[in-house]
Formats: sequence, structure tokens, C-alpha cells
Amino acid sequence: MPKSTEALAAALNDLTARARERGLTDTAWAERAGVRKETLSRLRSRATCDFSTLNALAQAVGSELVVVEPPAAAATGRHFPESMDRDYERQLLDLCASRTLDPDRWEQLGPRFFMAGLAVMLASTRDFDRRALLTLAEELHPGASEPPVFARWLKASPLRPSRFLPMVSVRVKRAA
Repeated sequence: MPKSTEALAAALNDLTARARERGLTDTAWAERAGVRKETLSRLRSRATCDFSTLNALAQAVGSELVVVEPPAAAATGRHFPESMDRDYERQLLDLCASRTLDPDRWEQLGPRFFMAGLAVMLASTRDFDRRALLTLAEELHPGASEPPVFARWLKASPLRPSRFLPMVSVRVKRAA
């Protein structure tokens, strides 16, 4: 059974992602929820919190807290591609090796959250312009470059950095 720390962290990560989708900073989000920014910051390192506080944060981003049955299989929903085959992987590799920063081109290849996470992942390598890729990621999905949001991406993404990044590196060297 997950510890309450993990459950609270997961809930806050999801709510933070929703706040970022709406263009809200922590300050604006906390203000909308009627809590102090410091309270929101402290929640990120706590194991528990008042239900009313968490509920207010959820409502401030248009969400509600509910109890649900866990899905039989991890559903990727609209944030990730429905499948990851070799052809799609090749298209992603080609996009990355092209070094294009055109958000329209990136958006054509997949859901905005997924593509933003891919840009953040590429920004972690020395072969690419970190600042430009983080800017692209934020344009595709506000908040994508924040550690909790990217951690959510890493956990759910069908793309494994340990496999994909070396393949990108080979493509970039071939293109040079």
C-alpha cells in the first residue's frame, strides 16, 4: 500500500500540472484557493494535509477530489500517444535530430504534454540548446519543465530516456 506521502505528492503533482495548464503560478494558484503560498510550498514536503486545503487547491484549478477504482492497466489517456511502434519512434528521432524548434511541427507528432516532455528530456543532453528546448516545452505544455511535472511524464511515458537518448545522439552525429 502506498504511503500517504506518496499519495499526497501524486495528488499535488496532478493539481500542479492542472494549474500550469491554466497558466497559474504557485502564487496565483494559492491565492485562488484562498491559502497562503507558503502553505502550498509546505504541502509538497508533508505526508498529510487538511482535506479542506487540498480540496480548495483542486477547486481553484477546476478539479475535484474523488475516490476511483484503479484502472486495470495504466491508461495513458490524451497526454501520451496511443502506441509507440518503431515507425513512430523513427519519426520522433528524425524530429529531434532536425533540431527544429517549431512548436507546430512538434505538435503534429503527438499530444502536447508528451511532446513537451520529450523537449525537456532533450534539454538534459549536451547535444542540444537547453534554454531553447525548455522554452519550447513550456509553449507546448505550460509547467512541463518543472521537476514534479517532468517526473510525472517520466513515470507514464512509453519512451525510455536510457534507450531513446543514445539513438538521438547517433542520429545527430550522422547528420553532422
